[in-house]
Amino acid sequence: MNMNGGQDWDTVVIRKKKPTTSQLKDESAVNAARRAGVGIETVKKVAHTQTASGKAAHKLDAETEDFHHERVSTELKKQITQARTEKKLTQAQLGQLINEKPQIIQDYESGKAIPNPQVLSKLSRVLGVTLRKNPAGK
Repeated sequence: MNMNGGQDWDTVVIRKKKPTTSQLKDESAVNAARRAGVGIETVKKVAHTQTASGKAAHKLDAETEDFHHERVSTELKKQITQARTEKKLTQAQLGQLINEKPQIIQDYESGKAIPNPQVLSKLSRVLGVTLRKNPAGK
C-alpha cells in the first residue's frame, strides 16, 4: 500500500508576473534599466485624435482664426451710462430696478458683458431710452 496517497512531489517554480508596459515606462524602471546597462529606446508617438468638433487636434492647433464673443459696443456703453446718470441712479439701484445684479450693470457699462436682449429691454424700459445691441446699425 502506497502511503503518499496521490501527492505530486515534482518541483514547483513560482515566479513574479512580467511587468506591464506602464510599469516598464515608469521613471524608476527606466533608471534601473540604465543602471543595469540595458539599451533604452524612446519614441515619440503622435496620435491623430479627433476632438469633439470632429477636427483633428493638430489641425485645431494650426487654426489662425480669432474666435471671440460679441461685446457691448462703445456707443451702447455710453448710452446706458448717460441715461443712468440723467435718472440719478447708481449701478446698484439700476440693477435692483431691473432685477439683475449690480455686477451686470457694471459689466455693461465697462463693455465686458455679452449683450443680452432681455437685459437690454429691461434697461430700455427703466431708463426710458431705446437701447439696441448695435446702436449705429453695424
